[in-house]
Amino acid sequence: MAARKELRGAAPGVGAPAPIAPRPERTPAPTRAPLPASPAPVARPPTPTPAPAATPPALPRAGATATPPPAPSPFAAPAAPVPALADLSRPHRVEQLEAGPARVATGLPDEPVPITRPSRYVIGIDLGTSNSCAAVVRDGRPYVIPSREGYNTVPSIVALNARNRIVVGHLARAQLLTNPRATVWGAKRLVGRAFESPVVQEIKGKFAYEIVAGPDGLAAVRLGPETLTLEQVSALVLAEVKEVAQNHLGEEVNRAVITVPAYYNERQRAAVRHAGALAGLKVERILNEPTAAALAYAFGRHLDQRVLVYDLGGGTFDASVLELNDNVYEVVSTGGDTFLGGVDFDNRIVERMLAAWERAHGAPFAGDRVALSRMVDAAERAKCALSERTEHRVDLPFLALADGRPLSLDLAVTRDEVVELVAPLVDRTLAVCRDVLAARSLSTTDIDEVILVGGQSRMPLVHQKVGEFFGRAPSRAVHPDEAVAVGAALLAHSLQGAEGVVLIDVLPMSIGIGLPGGRVKTIMERNTPLPARKQYGLTTSHDGQTEFELVVLQGEGAHADDCEYLGTLRLEGLPPGPRGMVKIAVTFELGAECLLTVTARELNTGRKVQAVMSAREGAASARRRLEREGAPAVSTGSFPVPPAEAAEPAGEAAASGAARGLGGLLRRLLGRSEAR
Repeated sequence: MAARKELRGAAPGVGAPAPIAPRPERTPAPTRAPLPASPAPVARPPTPTPAPAATPPALPRAGATATPPPAPSPFAAPAAPVPALADLSRPHRVEQLEAGPARVATGLPDEPVPITRPSRYVIGIDLGTSNSCAAVVRDGRPYVIPSREGYNTVPSIVALNARNRIVVGHLARAQLLTNPRATVWGAKRLVGRAFESPVVQEIKGKFAYEIVAGPDGLAAVRLGPETLTLEQVSALVLAEVKEVAQNHLGEEVNRAVITVPAYYNERQRAAVRHAGALAGLKVERILNEPTAAALAYAFGRHLDQRVLVYDLGGGTFDASVLELNDNVYEVVSTGGDTFLGGVDFDNRIVERMLAAWERAHGAPFAGDRVALSRMVDAAERAKCALSERTEHRVDLPFLALADGRPLSLDLAVTRDEVVELVAPLVDRTLAVCRDVLAARSLSTTDIDEVILVGGQSRMPLVHQKVGEFFGRAPSRAVHPDEAVAVGAALLAHSLQGAEGVVLIDVLPMSIGIGLPGGRVKTIMERNTPLPARKQYGLTTSHDGQTEFELVVLQGEGAHADDCEYLGTLRLEGLPPGPRGMVKIAVTFELGAECLLTVTARELNTGRKVQAVMSAREGAASARRRLEREGAPAVSTGSFPVPPAEAAEPAGEAAASGAARGLGGLLRRLLGRSEAR
């Protein structure tokens, strides 16, 4: 029997609504409550019913008809090898959480389990901040796979329920208001990020659940008495989506194409791939969300267009310019913001509600986490309602107590008020679009069509401002919640030998190395076509040096602490010699999925050196190491790599050249210049 890892914790309180007894908390001071990140929007069902259900319906028995879903939310969001992957030959071990006498199994292995019999179907998965969505191509037709409850999306939420069991999706969302501390959502914003990074430190206090440092130094979450990595949280969501697909198709599914924001860095992409492996999926491809949306838009249409995909989802925003030539999809420029989405729109409304509370009751809001979660949920519902009418009333009774007297919030919110609150957020998305166009010397008149994707793109203000910016109404040709998953399914089908699809993507952010003093040397520029390979020659910085460290960073900043830290490459076993005499060729390789591999070779002897990639520190720590006197750093000087070392391999990079050549040939034949 495979070994099991048991994690022990405290028993939950009897009769408490939360499944885990939290540590005692001090009575909150009468100050403004911290603004939380708002919860995931309600999943959008395929057909509405007159009134929403109080809780998601129970899971149906095999063969049973799904319970009709509640009324839809108009803002439902859509839902290189991984460094240091564990040995896949080790036995399958299921992780367990233990809360008191009852043990809770996550259902995930400690390490990815090898897939011996690939499934017949390859599904496409849109792993979203708020909701996730799966699609498949069957009999030549792409469609979204409905969940067991009849929804087309599954909430990207994981929770520990009152029976100390892990629940995912709609069942997890059902307890979001009553037990927010044991309900984890929004993992997409934090997965693959170092705990000590500025973005994590800034946002960690805005969630009801606890964000902590994981065993690998990355951000993790506290679920009950134990810690789950965000890869595990994402894997639980992926496993739920996988099970939905298997139930629908009636057979095992263990292969998938998974989408990520175009502005994800390399470590985040690797984390998503690892999450898929933990969920029992062979990830055939990591695909950028705007590219997937363009696939769905152009499927079967034989287009010759330059389009901009505007993808505003629950937690992230991407903008990408693509040139579509029949079955060739070439990304020419991309940009985004991984902390700009529907939840930020909700937060602006929460701020309005907190201000109204203070005016009505003469003191800042000081309710507990459950009360604050109710307020956040009401803000999201108000935002949705105001897409269809001009005024909405928020009525939240018994939010707090004052001298034993219950306090409530009764507030009328108008569409004009919300427009004023969130207009700066929409302007931020347009600033990204402006930057994406400028990166390729394009103007708005060079864009043939603007494609809106993502649940938050439904907002009338978004349609209005995007139309004004580009001088034309945006396209409504694709479903905002489902287009990304459908595009992923189309690529998955193509990978199975169907009609060929040629994708030419680009690097979303520059990649560089840290130099002494915290400076950054760019190795690969933003918008470099993928796959790509670049070599850089480095020398030792002091006499007798037998090792050095190479800090790898990603971003457009000039200093290490302004960039996203990817890892440290430690080169050991160098032959001792005078400063500058030991030469190392460092190779940076980016695959079509924008996953980074860094290798190194010592040139004087031709002997390989050991390369160990570490991701246990953040950019600030890396900079401190660069500034430490006597550290095994690289020299700021470089040298040309000999042609034999710089030769590009005949594999993926050669395929890249062929793909780029095909794209360029089509543009020349069709008379399309780089910037029309």
